[in-house]
Amino acid sequence: MNPAEDAGATSRRRALKFLGAGGGAVAAGALLAACNGVQSGGSTSSPGAGAFPGTPAWNFVFINHVTTNSFFNPTRTGLDDAAKLLGLPTPQWTGSAEGNVAEMASAFSAAINRGAHGIAIALTDDNAFVDPTKQALAKGIPVIAYNATAAGNFPLTYVGQDLYQSGFLMGQRIAKDVTSGKILVGISQPGGNNVQPRLDGIIDAMKQAAPGVQVQSVNTGAEQANELNAITAAYDGNPGATGIYAVDAGSTASIAQLIKNRNLHGKIHAGGYDTLSDTLNGVQSGALDFTIDQSAYLQGFLPVLYMYLYRLSGTLVAPPFTDTGLTFVTKENVGPYVSANSKFEGGPKADLIEMPPSIPLPPASAMTH
Repeated sequence: MNPAEDAGATSRRRALKFLGAGGGAVAAGALLAACNGVQSGGSTSSPGAGAFPGTPAWNFVFINHVTTNSFFNPTRTGLDDAAKLLGLPTPQWTGSAEGNVAEMASAFSAAINRGAHGIAIALTDDNAFVDPTKQALAKGIPVIAYNATAAGNFPLTYVGQDLYQSGFLMGQRIAKDVTSGKILVGISQPGGNNVQPRLDGIIDAMKQAAPGVQVQSVNTGAEQANELNAITAAYDGNPGATGIYAVDAGSTASIAQLIKNRNLHGKIHAGGYDTLSDTLNGVQSGALDFTIDQSAYLQGFLPVLYMYLYRLSGTLVAPPFTDTGLTFVTKENVGPYVSANSKFEGGPKADLIEMPPSIPLPPASAMTH
């Protein structure tokens, strides 16, 4: 072994020792600290926290079901930030703009054939991605599910929200406001693994907590530009609805627009998912009772970090299952989301956000799961 290779091996051993001792996010931080400052010694990677001997410029690919949807802007920012931190090329962003599973499967196969070093995919379908996942793993390409997963598939892990649980908790939240009548629930891709579990959770929760409420789903479609029309038509066809909700970002933003356009503030309960600007403004104005933040930024950042560590350690650092969370954003806590307008939630600003003087206690459940 030449001196450069020996230095690289020593750095790796030190980093992996930290990983074994620290665990989780602390260990990841230790790894980055251990790698920091080590000379490149002929590495093909660009300078960064991971730029030390023998680290290639690994190319990762993200396969998405709605590639142009603004919900994923912070996801793309997150994957780009992680790549820059680690000294890697920006991962490719590909898939389908309209939820076309065949297009996604084709992009998956293309990534395998090109020799991608890692693939992150939103497993929106139970069957279409099983064989490509097996093929990738057989060729030594790690596969991580993000945003949506499938019980019958074989990704190394899942990075995203517990979708059914989030829908169930949303249903319990709705039942506090609506105990009778009909509610409309917009869903962009009925049957899709990224949104259907949420709708299922809402229905199950309402059966328990508010059995007198009828839940009517509304297919709003995968194209974000058309969702307002679908939501508006559904409301016009059900003017007596006591609530209007959604399980995806675009449909939720459309509900906020509908309530603003029709001056329905205070006349109907409403809520949904994610932190698009129309949604946050709707929460702030009172048009929406709440929205749910699932940390789209982490769904880009963490898969890059996890695939990097998996390759760096020769599979010794297995990527952990990561629930990116569920935060109810209401009028009481929406202020920082709106004022920051940050890249972490889909806004344009990359500024450092000032920390508050104190941090609220997390719910007790955060320490018991």
